[in-house]
Amino acid sequence: MKKLLAEFIGTFWLVLGGCGSAVLAAAYPELGIGFAGVSLAFGLTVLTGIYALGHISGAHFNPAVSIGLWMGGRFEAKNLLSYIVAQVLGAIAGAGILYLIASGRAGFEAGSFAANGFGEHSPGGYNMMSAFITEVVLTFMFLMVILGATHSKAPKGFAGIAIGLALTLIHLISIPVTNTSVNPARSTSQAIFADNWAIPQLWLFWIAPIIGALLAGLVYKYISSEE
Repeated sequence: MKKLLAEFIGTFWLVLGGCGSAVLAAAYPELGIGFAGVSLAFGLTVLTGIYALGHISGAHFNPAVSIGLWMGGRFEAKNLLSYIVAQVLGAIAGAGILYLIASGRAGFEAGSFAANGFGEHSPGGYNMMSAFITEVVLTFMFLMVILGATHSKAPKGFAGIAIGLALTLIHLISIPVTNTSVNPARSTSQAIFADNWAIPQLWLFWIAPIIGALLAGLVYKYISSEE
């Protein structure tokens, strides 16, 4: 239960900090931090969450990460479902708190609420294929960084920095394409509170990150075993 609570809190923090920066600080031109600021916010939530909670649960905060670590031989299958449930619930709790805060502004409309989308709901108007490729490839690279930075032969104590910077870079690349998911829990939490277009597109932001994570687990296990 301690591990699951850590995953709940960490994913809560990722959504509140990352999506909160988009909904609260980037949505209004006069107050905005821009998409570069949002990218940094997501990276900082993961970086700080890893150092705060990594020694308890491993600091996955993302169903795709848990699945990729399992495929890479770093995580036991028996813990997968409970971790994913804790992550999704933590993300929804974070989105709920964010909604309560954001709705306190006069004239508030949920709109996209930092949800992920493609086609007319892509920030840059990218189609479904572009979104799918983006999410698969960037989740693949995210897991490659995670698996490498946490390898037994990697320099100790720096994994959180590498992983946080990787997530920042991923957002800098893909916010214009999908608003950046690489995390099914994060996508689910925002889709629940966004306008009704988000739920029908949510399937892509589960399937694509999981495919990318599974591929990364297989590839990294092949090129760099722990032995």
